[in-house]
Amino acid sequence: MPKIDIAGAIVKTSTGYPAPFRGRIAGRERKALGNLAGLTQFGVNLTRLKPGAASALRHWHENEDEFIYVLEGELILIEDDGETLLRAGDAAGFKAGVPNGHHLVNNSGRDALSGDGNAGGA
Repeated sequence: MPKIDIAGAIVKTSTGYPAPFRGRIAGRERKALGNLAGLTQFGVNLTRLKPGAASALRHWHENEDEFIYVLEGELILIEDDGETLLRAGDAAGFKAGVPNGHHLVNNSGRDALSGDGNAGGA
C-alpha cells in the first residue's frame, strides 16, 4: 500500500458557497487525502477548523454515508437532534438517505482537527 504524503497535500480554503454563506466557513482548511491516494469511491478529508469556523453549512447526503473522527481539540456537532460536544477521540456517523442536517462548529479558543470520510468520493 503506497504511503500518502500528508504534509505535501494541498491545503484548500476555498468554497463553492455563494457570498452570503461563504463567511460561515472562513477558517476551514481541508486536505483531500483520498484524492492523494487516487481513491474514486471513497473520500477522505483532513479538516482544520480555526476558532469560530464551521465545517460546512448544515447538510445531509442522499447517497453517501459520512463518518467524522475528531483528532485534536473540540467541536460542536449540530444536527436535527441538537448539539453534541465532540472531543479528540470522539466520532460520529451519518447513514445515507437519512435527512439529518448536520455540521461541525469550533466554538473553542483553539484549532480543532478532524478527519471525515464519505462513500462516493471527496
